[in-house]
Amino acid sequence: MKKKWVSLFLASAMALSMAACGSEDAGSGNGEESTKKDIPTIDKINKEDYKDLKADIKILTNRTDIVDTKYKEYADAFMKEYPNIKVTYEAITDYEESLTLRLPNGDWGDICFIPSTCEKSEMGDFFTPLGDFQTLDGIYNFVTDKTFDNTVYGIPNGGTAGGVAYNKRIWKEAGALKEDKDGNVVTPKTPDEFLEALKLIKENTSAIPLYTNFSAGWPMGAWNDYVGIACTGDPDYKNNKLLHQSEPYTKNEENSGPYAVFYTLYHAVANKYVEEDPLSSDWETSKVRINNGEIASMVLSSWCIEQFRGAGETPDDIGYMPFPISIKGKQYVSSGGNYAYAINNKASADNQIAAMLYVKWLVEESPIFVDEGSIPALKSAPLPESLSDLEGVEMLADQPAAAGEESLYDDIRMKAEVLSGDYPVSELVEAALYGKKSLDDMMVEWNQKWTDAQESFEVEVK
Repeated sequence: MKKKWVSLFLASAMALSMAACGSEDAGSGNGEESTKKDIPTIDKINKEDYKDLKADIKILTNRTDIVDTKYKEYADAFMKEYPNIKVTYEAITDYEESLTLRLPNGDWGDICFIPSTCEKSEMGDFFTPLGDFQTLDGIYNFVTDKTFDNTVYGIPNGGTAGGVAYNKRIWKEAGALKEDKDGNVVTPKTPDEFLEALKLIKENTSAIPLYTNFSAGWPMGAWNDYVGIACTGDPDYKNNKLLHQSEPYTKNEENSGPYAVFYTLYHAVANKYVEEDPLSSDWETSKVRINNGEIASMVLSSWCIEQFRGAGETPDDIGYMPFPISIKGKQYVSSGGNYAYAINNKASADNQIAAMLYVKWLVEESPIFVDEGSIPALKSAPLPESLSDLEGVEMLADQPAAAGEESLYDDIRMKAEVLSGDYPVSELVEAALYGKKSLDDMMVEWNQKWTDAQESFEVEVK
């Protein structure tokens, strides 16, 4: 990824040189002031010390759907408390691509969500340290992912659990849900049980059993998130054991582990349990369609629940089940952070301080977690009602990487082009859709790519 950032940096060199000659407008401070004024960390900043601070800050967001409603409400509420700080939002449709291009410039604003293309080792090039890991890990959830060299650079705007969103009415009508002896609904616990449920939905309803949202791209990459706790039950797997494992994409007798994740997707596509033409799928309309029952299920993290519930007239039909893999008869749910707020270290010192105040207010005082039904950033806050369907399933978070290997997960997956964005998963869908390759042939290829990447970084394979 460093090569990608370098090339993007060179591509925007003209814009950078122009920015260097510009004035320090809102969100475009050149950072010189930062050397003269200390930027307090988020755990130490005292809002009473900055009631008279004057600044104009800009926040970049991917939430085009609520930027003029909910996000404006947050900004207005904050500005009542800090009348000398002006907060504005800029919503970006092609967020990941745009941020990848704009970050090296430095003249992009004051707060953003860290794009997935920014590797851990590069965060310090762009973002202000928020505090040390030991301190912030005791206060906030999910800071591990945006920590490098014991420094935290991002705090998530809430967290999610990993499972499957589904329309409860459609699943019941299809006979795809079972009940235990006490009359409680039992969702599929294995890939084959899940595929059998999709078959029943296809046969007994007019709904699309599993909607891939293939054309949007990023929903394909969401499948990578289930390679970890959901398929192993081991919080140490993703950031540590996987990196040293030999041929991790090999099938095991239990049909768990990484192979089982992609087995589920491949066979759903191969058996035509997905939309007829994935190339023409549409993300925005899919929210309405799962609400009204045209779509039965989608594999996405739990952040989607509130969007699906708010997209139509039957919010109570939306449920959320664990991903259908069991380890020794038990299911696990991974929990992790959403996009993480980060502060531009090239902004002026006053803007960085104002940005720190706003991030702290968002994650500690705003109603954002209630509004979005997400796991709060604060460890002391309660879980949302929307995750009540996961009751009885163990919820775990990934453990941090070993010292000295903080960037190894990114290094290997990017080098191998496996678990890196939507590309390899999209290739798998195309292979299943058109019969180009078998799943086992693809997993052999992925294993070889993983092995080659391990060798290139001289990783000890255990």
